[in-house]
Amino acid sequence: MANLSVIVITKNEARNIEACLQSVSFADQIVVLDSGSEDDTRQLARHLGAEVTEDGDWQGFGVQKNRALGLARCDWVLSIDADERVTPPLRAEILKVIGESRHDVYSIPRLSSYCGQYMMYSGWNPDRVVRLFRRGAAVFSTDLVHEKILTDHSVGLLHSSLLHESFANFEAVLDKANRYSTAGAQVLQARGKSASVSKAIAHGLWAFFRTYVLRRGFLDGKMGLVLAISNAEGTYYRYLKLWLLSRQAHADMPDRALQAESVPDTSRHP
Repeated sequence: MANLSVIVITKNEARNIEACLQSVSFADQIVVLDSGSEDDTRQLARHLGAEVTEDGDWQGFGVQKNRALGLARCDWVLSIDADERVTPPLRAEILKVIGESRHDVYSIPRLSSYCGQYMMYSGWNPDRVVRLFRRGAAVFSTDLVHEKILTDHSVGLLHSSLLHESFANFEAVLDKANRYSTAGAQVLQARGKSASVSKAIAHGLWAFFRTYVLRRGFLDGKMGLVLAISNAEGTYYRYLKLWLLSRQAHADMPDRALQAESVPDTSRHP
């Protein structure tokens, strides 16, 4: 019978890791790759039987998940985050499909909570994520954030939900918005993108309209409005930070030019 490895990357996930690992206790191997937790994440994971490895050379989510994938030994791999939970119906469905092997890769519907409320609209549901695959059939993109599964195999569909306890409180919302907007700006800069204050405002307004109107966030009630506003702010900050990075790069150019002029030309001799 096919066997299953679960891979999880962590940093300071003591609040989440126990519930996460308990939900995948049916797996044959649980890999936790930690990037330098300062809390009890590693100790808790070991106590629950996980194989814990530490690698603090952080190069982004995609690279770190590929490192965790490299530690998996079983026929099948399930990748989940520390704030995600495999429900009993999803567990049964996973065990069934890896035994049948009709596909080598599967997507899972994810149901996410926002400050204690599961969001049924706002672009959060349905939210299919590719997380289950035969080892060797897929890898992760090397994106700094918002990494993706890369595969050339057909993707089957699971029907039971993966629960995502994404934001326990609004402090977590603000913290992630800050971290992800910084990383997103860096990614855009690396791709040669540019921004301005007006573009940042326009992108932010569009994010609000898309979340609250086009994706029917208003049906999620007051929390739908709060989510739409925080999406708008995160998008605005991402493009504003990109603009500031571009300003800094241009400000540094005269300094580099002056440094180049100060280097003596040794290619010619008197």
